[in-house]
Amino acid sequence: MSEECSASSCSSCGVSGCGSRKAPEEKPKTARANVKHVIGVVSGKGGVGKSLVTSLLASQMHKRGLKVGILDADITGPSIPKAFGMSGRLTADNDGINPGMTESGIKVMSVNLMLPQEDMAVAWRGPVITGLLKQFWEETNWEDVDYLFVDMPPGTSDIFLTVMQSFPLEGIVTVSAPQELVAMIVGKAVNLAHDMNVPVIGLVENMAYFKCDECDKEHFIFGEPQGRFVAKRYQIPAYSTLPIDPEFARLCDMGKVEDYDVADKLDPIIEQIEIASRLADAKKEGEQAQG
Repeated sequence: MSEECSASSCSSCGVSGCGSRKAPEEKPKTARANVKHVIGVVSGKGGVGKSLVTSLLASQMHKRGLKVGILDADITGPSIPKAFGMSGRLTADNDGINPGMTESGIKVMSVNLMLPQEDMAVAWRGPVITGLLKQFWEETNWEDVDYLFVDMPPGTSDIFLTVMQSFPLEGIVTVSAPQELVAMIVGKAVNLAHDMNVPVIGLVENMAYFKCDECDKEHFIFGEPQGRFVAKRYQIPAYSTLPIDPEFARLCDMGKVEDYDVADKLDPIIEQIEIASRLADAKKEGEQAQG
């Protein structure tokens, strides 16, 4: 992996083989790319709805009139195109790769838009996946994008480190489920992000409750929600809870995830994303003024 420290243990964070986070390039290399803000969406383990949260955040920002893109970094388990009902193959020109586009206009880069069959297995080794991710970032004609959401693979693998080191992340949103075990695993991703100087700006606790159609009561099927506790424990400034809702699954299977009415449930997370963006803009302006 490029930019990785060669020592067995990084002197900056003490994590074996992770490497200290060097300043990534400000923009992709292709001339037709102007990505203003990059936000990562992570989870300590799979199966908690990380890709769903990525899709909902992107949809909500797009509905606010912003230009949005999604980079599907979950190479071996890409589900973003299915949720948005996308099919067909990506194209390229002399400038680079042209991202796919949802019906509403969200730009998407995903390996599933490059495969001849959507259910074709991606059994690639780490260096190949790392190279592909850098291509997705550096060689894609993103054009003007206000917010690019990176749907990262679960856990803290080398792909996680590649994104942290190579992409100009302004913050990450972590996704969990209401179980103490999941909360502990989320802590691993949060701590690694802190070690690499990437702020954790929000926690989304998915599948927090089920609301009965008949009695309107909230049932905590997986136990009492842990979001407030986990956010306080790891000093995450905002958290949101999402229910177990069959409508989620139905709309994703139909490729209509943008039709889901998330109401105001993600507003605290979106507010923190906007704060992180303003802080990043102010920092850039200060650096330009000094330069």
